[in-house]
Amino acid sequence: MLKHWPPLNALRGFEAAARLGSFHKAAEELHLTQSAISQQIRSLETFLEQPLFFRSGRSVSLTDAGHDLYSTTQSMLQQLSVGIRRLEQYRKPNQLVVNTTPAFARHWLLPRLGAFNRQYPEIDLWLFTSFEPPDMATQTIDLSIRDDLSAQAECSYHLLYSDWLFPAAHPDVLRQTPERRTTLHGEREMDWSHWTVQGGADVGQRSNGLNFSDPGLLLDAVCAGHGIALVSQLLATQACQEGVLQPLSEQTVRGANWACLIHRDSEKSPLTLSFSQWLQTQLPERPASR
Repeated sequence: MLKHWPPLNALRGFEAAARLGSFHKAAEELHLTQSAISQQIRSLETFLEQPLFFRSGRSVSLTDAGHDLYSTTQSMLQQLSVGIRRLEQYRKPNQLVVNTTPAFARHWLLPRLGAFNRQYPEIDLWLFTSFEPPDMATQTIDLSIRDDLSAQAECSYHLLYSDWLFPAAHPDVLRQTPERRTTLHGEREMDWSHWTVQGGADVGQRSNGLNFSDPGLLLDAVCAGHGIALVSQLLATQACQEGVLQPLSEQTVRGANWACLIHRDSEKSPLTLSFSQWLQTQLPERPASR
């Protein structure tokens, strides 16, 4: 890392002059005088201790060092411009930042976003997905919906839904003999050992097969016909309705608890209240319990 940096204005002047091939045109673009551009470039050359332009009368051309710096400067200024424009999203007056798991976002929330936007067009929803629970004290998040949440300081904790799990497969897989079916393995509650411990019947699952750390990817795989899997009833709702997923058994076992953390600074916000109320209307009517 450099201890001292050349002035940003000098780099802007250099980039414009290099791109346009003219100090005069660079001055017009940046609304400066030609002498100001010349001074910026001279100061930059002094800082770098080498010439950046060949000067011949009114025409200028880049030296080898100038070409090298031009490529770097153009890339840097473009990145800076994009980064500054991106900051505009942080001052949207109607923005609601919602954290959740990639699986919940993809398989449950995404199919319902159109209806939410039609009902609440004034809310700019920002979905922030992560595999690990967020630290609500240090991250700019209004509320978090996950199946791996516990209470956090300065947040209210709300239990939303107690999930259930069932073994399932694509209809094409169900037409295969049990010996030919691949077993797909998840983690936590979606591990087949959980099914067995909870008294689940033998549906032909085997200890070998494919393993997934992401429950959303596990659900994608079983819907694509890659084998049988233990899936979340909540997340699999859409797939079952679309006919790409069918249960292997009518039996279910207890799954994870889905909960919501709402930061106290956002708890009484109309945006948060609207989203929370909408969320409650969309969740299945199954009583939640700890």
